[in-house]
Amino acid sequence: MTQTKREQVISHIRYLRQELREMHLGINEDDLFPEPGELRSIMAQFEALLELIEGNTKIQSNSEAA
Repeated sequence: MTQTKREQVISHIRYLRQELREMHLGINEDDLFPEPGELRSIMAQFEALLELIEGNTKIQSNSEAA
């Protein structure tokens, strides 16, 4: 992975970890479940991260095949 892509992935993962920690605390401490919009936002972030990683993997696979 290039350094820029690696930094983007790390940034996405840190953001997602923080969001999930906050949701977990809310559930454990206050018995409050996250709003559906919050869950959709997290899922969208996971999808963006997956696309970022898969896009990089596909590029590497194509260059290795050549």
